[in-house]
Amino acid sequence: MGHKKDNDKLRTERQLDRLKWETAKELGLEDDLANAGDELTVREAGKIGGNMVRKLVKAGEEALAEEGDRKARMNLQDGF
Repeated sequence: MGHKKDNDKLRTERQLDRLKWETAKELGLEDDLANAGDELTVREAGKIGGNMVRKLVKAGEEALAEEGDRKARMNLQDGF
C-alpha cells in the first residue's frame, strides 16, 4: 500500500513540475527558472505560481463540469 502512495506522490510531483516549466515558458521566464539561484525574483516566482494556480483551478472546474454532465446524462438514460 505504501508503494502505491509513493508512486502517486511522485506522479503528482512530476505533473506539477511539468506545469511549472510549461507556465514559465509561456511567461518567457524559462531561462530564469533554469538558473533559479539568483536569477528568479520573488515577482517572477509569484507570476509562475499564480498562473499555475489559475490553470489548476480551471482544470478542476472543467473536471467538475464534465462530471456533472456525465451524471446528468446517466440520469436521463435511467429515466427512459
